[in-house]
Amino acid sequence: MKYSYLALGDSYTIGEQVLFEENFPHQTAALLQQQAIEIEAPQIIAQTGWTTDELDTAITAAAVVGQFDIVSLLIGVNNQYRGRSVSNFRIEFKQLLQRAVQFASNKPNHVFVVSIPDWGVTPFADGRNREQIAAEIDAYNKTCEVEAKQCGAHFINITASQRADGNKDEFLAIDKLHPSAKEYTKWAKQLSAAIKNEIHK
Repeated sequence: MKYSYLALGDSYTIGEQVLFEENFPHQTAALLQQQAIEIEAPQIIAQTGWTTDELDTAITAAAVVGQFDIVSLLIGVNNQYRGRSVSNFRIEFKQLLQRAVQFASNKPNHVFVVSIPDWGVTPFADGRNREQIAAEIDAYNKTCEVEAKQCGAHFINITASQRADGNKDEFLAIDKLHPSAKEYTKWAKQLSAAIKNEIHK
């Protein structure tokens, strides 16, 4: 069987500042291929700067046809960056999660929510209130985790390890904000392991 994969998100999904094949969806697919799991190249709907409502609009505009065996969703950092409330995020995130489940043939266990990285640990955040950013990212991620688990989707927490390396040059792209391919490899290892475990049940 050859699995299909739809990745929904923002700059972290598209892989801002890195080669397209170095973003985490492509690295995830490559890792699965290495483990003899046949998977198609990911179909990606993502763009730098997108918030939840902008991603929702883009999904509709893309008029995606068909179902997918795997769907990943990573969204919310731009909501936080623009100062939007967690309560508003929850409403829009739930709608996106429902759409993700629909894309996954109504199998929530084939949907993988990836946590939001903490951009406050990066050099880009110099001069900003890093503690406030961290607290807000935590609140957003708690919402993602609760909603994912309530609907039966997986929640992949990449934020803890990202915080540990988020100020190191080797884990950062040249803009000192977005992750490097090396950081995305860490995410891909977590995601591919969860996908492998799910499809082998």
